[in-house]
Amino acid sequence: MVDYAGSHVVVTGGTGALGRAVIVALRAVGAVCHVPNFVAAELVDFPSDPLVHVVPGVDLADEPAVLRFYAGLPPLWASIHLAGGFAMAPVAETSAADFIAQFRLNALTAFLCSAAAIAAIRARREAGPGGIRGGRIVNVAARPALEPRTGAGMAAYTASKSAVAAMTQALAQETVEDEIWLNAVAPSILDTPANRAAMPDADHRRWVAPADLAETIAFLASPANRVTRGAVIPVYGQS
Repeated sequence: MVDYAGSHVVVTGGTGALGRAVIVALRAVGAVCHVPNFVAAELVDFPSDPLVHVVPGVDLADEPAVLRFYAGLPPLWASIHLAGGFAMAPVAETSAADFIAQFRLNALTAFLCSAAAIAAIRARREAGPGGIRGGRIVNVAARPALEPRTGAGMAAYTASKSAVAAMTQALAQETVEDEIWLNAVAPSILDTPANRAAMPDADHRRWVAPADLAETIAFLASPANRVTRGAVIPVYGQS
């Protein structure tokens, strides 16, 4: 049974479409959520919940800012890293700055938050929910990370998400003795308002609903996940 029993969980990117779905899933099973935010406009219609703590002004690509955020948290059980960005352009139209920007948004943020979360979980003195030691971390890769040929026309994005997948597997092995299970999900296209607006003629029924992906993430980050680590899990739906 998935039960967080009041445990504290970070959700980066929590103000986005997937992030909101993940927070709903986590709150339904008793988690207390901590959401770093950098773009204040994203908070305009963000639902209020006394057990969802938003911390403004956190740049997840800035190491000191990330360390300050994690240092200010209560004892941490899990950290879920949804923050990132997407860019699509052929190689002839992709500059070095574009390439670096994708790594900054996707790979660097996931690395800094994973590293800070590992330190915070290691420092936690009491057992987690259900008396379990260790903790959980979930990153977000993407389908092109598992199937790079599908990343044609978006090489920078594909490379950055592939880095997230590889980093997750490497850190999962590094933290095995700490019982910190790291995993990543690799979704195809999510059924969000932004994606519908960008691709109005697509068959949206084949896309992955954020709420469905959120359930997968909530399980991987929960104490009910006793054995899965170092996985990059395809979440493709019918697409």
